[in-house]
Amino acid sequence: MTVGLIVLSQIALYQSEVWQLLATTGPVARIVLLILLVFSVLSWAITLRKYRTFKVARRESREFLRVFRSSKKLSEIRASCQALKASPLAEVFLGGYREIENQVVVSENPGKPHVRSIEAIQRSLAIASSSELTRMEQWLPWLATTGAVTPFIGLFGTVWGIIDAFQGLGATGTATLRSVAPGISEALVTTAAGLFAAIPAVMAYNHFIQRVKQFGSLMDDFALEFINIVERHFA
Repeated sequence: MTVGLIVLSQIALYQSEVWQLLATTGPVARIVLLILLVFSVLSWAITLRKYRTFKVARRESREFLRVFRSSKKLSEIRASCQALKASPLAEVFLGGYREIENQVVVSENPGKPHVRSIEAIQRSLAIASSSELTRMEQWLPWLATTGAVTPFIGLFGTVWGIIDAFQGLGATGTATLRSVAPGISEALVTTAAGLFAAIPAVMAYNHFIQRVKQFGSLMDDFALEFINIVERHFA
């Protein structure tokens, strides 16, 4: 109980010091902090949304593969695509399925349909995979931009603050540590804020890019599996 109260009091003291430090910053530093806040808020919003999107896509992809491998007819798989539309595999399947519908013809052997061009089906699968990858990469460049730009924006605010601090020293004519420290500490706030915005964005970007690569490999493997089925039943 006592330890918890001590920790809470220390947190409250730290927060009051931070707010006091922010309140004494100059107008340029405040503009920089506002820009960094916008970058940070948008990056966190994108991160949370992408996390949920990839989580649902991974779960529905496992379910779609189960349906795909257990079904005997492509039409049965087609019926399940609407319920599992969050999976990129469903769109890849639909791309190949529509191409089969456009190509399939009945051969001389009764009840034995075949397709005219397996290469065209492969191209349809590749186009669908590329479209899904593009959709999954949406908004990820913003995370990369945040990770690359915000440290420099924060550094700009720091450099400006240090210039302003030294100009104040030149006007007063004093150069003691007591007179220099407050201005420099205020200037360093923007650098800390830039790193605070950049580090989570870089971590999230690397994580999601790895997920995109995994889904890309999954779609490539699925396309090969789809073509094997087409060759067995329609060639």
